[in-house]
Amino acid sequence: MMTDVILKHEERAVFTLRSLYRRYGYAPYKMSKFEEYDLYVRNKDFLVSDQIITFSGDRGKLMALKPDVTLSIVKNAPEEPGVVQKVYYNENVYRDYREIMQAGLECVGDLGDYEIAEVVLLAARSLQLLGSSYVLDISHMGLLSAVLESCGLNDRQRPQAMEALRRKNVQALQDLCGADRKAWEKLEMIASCHGGREALPRVAAVLTTEAERQAFAQLEDLWQVLEESGCAENVCLDFSVGNNMGYYSGVVFRGYLPGIASSILSGGQYDKLPRKMGRKAKAIGFALYLDLLQELYREENPFDVDTLILHDGTVAPLVLTKAAEEAAQKGTVLVSRQQPKDRRWKWLIRFEKGVRLL
Repeated sequence: MMTDVILKHEERAVFTLRSLYRRYGYAPYKMSKFEEYDLYVRNKDFLVSDQIITFSGDRGKLMALKPDVTLSIVKNAPEEPGVVQKVYYNENVYRDYREIMQAGLECVGDLGDYEIAEVVLLAARSLQLLGSSYVLDISHMGLLSAVLESCGLNDRQRPQAMEALRRKNVQALQDLCGADRKAWEKLEMIASCHGGREALPRVAAVLTTEAERQAFAQLEDLWQVLEESGCAENVCLDFSVGNNMGYYSGVVFRGYLPGIASSILSGGQYDKLPRKMGRKAKAIGFALYLDLLQELYREENPFDVDTLILHDGTVAPLVLTKAAEEAAQKGTVLVSRQQPKDRRWKWLIRFEKGVRLL
């Protein structure tokens, strides 16, 4: 059960993130809990989970509790030269029969290098607002795709190579390369690469094709933006991030906060989704999984309420009100006739037979 304290932190996080996105010109996006099931069936390869909750709507039309926000945004985005739609959202999505609290933003349309850099910067800024010791891991699917092509891997081998990169399994990469030592050395370096600005020259040294160099130039430009914005110290180049070549097409990233085991932020450039939907637009965005903040704030504050006031029902409302008001000056307070089984408290005040007990 989500406690009042956790809700308070999550609400504060949403408010802070909303202010950040509005400063950069992003407009709020609101959607219904329900979408036509057909939208998700046609694009199921782009969903995190294929467990979709469905029901019959008006006139027998099959509807679904939304498992995703991005599909709706891309479907409704305008397609005009020079036009970019920038939106942010705070929505609950439904996956694997769970309700997940999610916030994020999407940038869709005629994107240029600036819009891509802006979204990556906002991902870093978002993590910074939630915790100063954040880490943002960055990779680039365009670069990885070009590297795998230059190494001579076929369509069957490439997904295997991406999985090996995700797991940093250098032995599996060596097996895929066989006797091609140059390909193996390139992939070994990519797999072992992990670090900040100092890692970039190591990557540049093994690139051999124009496609590789063009994708790498975008990474370098991103690093300059992050350095000028004071975020680069928390950013790490890591090619194990984002192994889904069927979804992501360019820069891809994941964000972490200390005290939370899994990534709290996930995003990247996903031009393949608009193409699948018959659209020419480019797209980039990210999502923050706010439910994971429960782990962080529960560790920081193990108490659900600061003061619990228990009474037996014989105390005058005026007396209880005064005691509650005094306690509220120091923190949160709960007044109850029964000791709650699902709450933890710092201090206990007890009234019996109209008298306050020490």
